[in-house]
Amino acid sequence: MNSLQRILHRPFFIKLLNWEYWSFNSVYLLIYPVWILLCLRARSFFFFAASNPSIKNGGFLCESKKDIIAIIPPQYHPPTAFFSIPANGDMVVRDLKRAGLQFPLIGKPNIGGRGRGVKVLRDEADVRNYARTAYLDFHIQEFVPWKNEAGIFYVRYPGEEKGRITGIVGKQFLSVTGDGKHTLLQLLQKDKRALMYLPSLQKIHGERMNLVLPPGEKMIVSPFGNHARGSKFLDESHLADEALTNVMDSICKMIPEFYFGRLDIRYDTWEAMKQGKNFSIIEVNGAGAEPTHIYDPAHSIFFAWKEIVRHWIILYRISRMNHKKGHRYLSWREGIAMFREDREWSRKLAAMTE
Repeated sequence: MNSLQRILHRPFFIKLLNWEYWSFNSVYLLIYPVWILLCLRARSFFFFAASNPSIKNGGFLCESKKDIIAIIPPQYHPPTAFFSIPANGDMVVRDLKRAGLQFPLIGKPNIGGRGRGVKVLRDEADVRNYARTAYLDFHIQEFVPWKNEAGIFYVRYPGEEKGRITGIVGKQFLSVTGDGKHTLLQLLQKDKRALMYLPSLQKIHGERMNLVLPPGEKMIVSPFGNHARGSKFLDESHLADEALTNVMDSICKMIPEFYFGRLDIRYDTWEAMKQGKNFSIIEVNGAGAEPTHIYDPAHSIFFAWKEIVRHWIILYRISRMNHKKGHRYLSWREGIAMFREDREWSRKLAAMTE
């Protein structure tokens, strides 16, 4: 690696030259005027609350995962148990056994986002520790064994007979391949993407960072299909054929008054999912969902802006149509309270992630 390559391999320059690592506000700043214009046309800064009437705030912020899972057909999501804080670790373990949940498990805050506070729980000790350190109500669900994950963005206008898929993101979990010489830490330091998430990876793996993998052995170092946790996002929107659309449309129609959002799905094979088999919905995101296929490294920031604005306009139109049917927007006071509540959740989520 020459001098220029060493310089460009530093996190500062990786972030500078790859917009997918920019902060949320840096990405959205120049298109905020479009959002304000839509708010003015709707005569409400919180019009999005009417987009999915069965979900709190339309699923924009502060929605409860417990409430959302309750309206998803049970055959399409993994077994899940919910707990309120303060939670006794022994009682949590007992309840998980009674519910028949099997390790490994995934712990998630009941209100959250961007993978914050999400942890793999491999045994009872992990469960007890998660319950002890939880700052928010949480849920624990079985880890879906299928190795593939995708995010499918679905929209349907109220009264429309059939919805459509407006974007698909494929997710590649952050992984390394051993060479029999270098430690896990050294392998991660060579990878530009891994380098951006190294501090969190060191917290996850601890002493395992000194592990030397055999030649050719591949290890997933972050099993979370979240961009903020290291996954590489690939735009696979071209796979939205009629068969897949029919399956997703059928499921989304089973969710009461769900018109706009992204389904995060773990699946076995793409062909099986198109037949409605061997997949599980691990999360449903509403009005606040991003069209995450924009984060494909092959896309420019201009493509991202175009796709974000396109989905904002759809969100606006759906919300307006629902509003005319009698579904209310949030008042100014309610909207401000929502953002204040979100700030408080974010503070607690940061504490859980540390």
